[in-house]
Amino acid sequence: MTDLIGAIAATLTTVSFVPQVWQIWASKSAKDISLPMYLLFTTGVVMWLIYGIRLNAMPIIAANVVTLVLLCAVIGMKLHFESTKR
Repeated sequence: MTDLIGAIAATLTTVSFVPQVWQIWASKSAKDISLPMYLLFTTGVVMWLIYGIRLNAMPIIAANVVTLVLLCAVIGMKLHFESTKR
């Protein structure tokens, strides 16, 4: 039961970034996205990933790899769309 709860939590927190990525991509705008918040959160996700790797815990590793990819997409689009609006 504990593993199921962890898997559901990991899935929900990871998938929660998909609507943000989609919204930025569709609108071609990330002006309301806080870059410092995303950079801090990304640092936390990297730390969770390292923690998962050190524990050899695949659910932690998988969730944080996917989250990291989504966060990098948000940050990349934020930087790209802001640079093209100038």
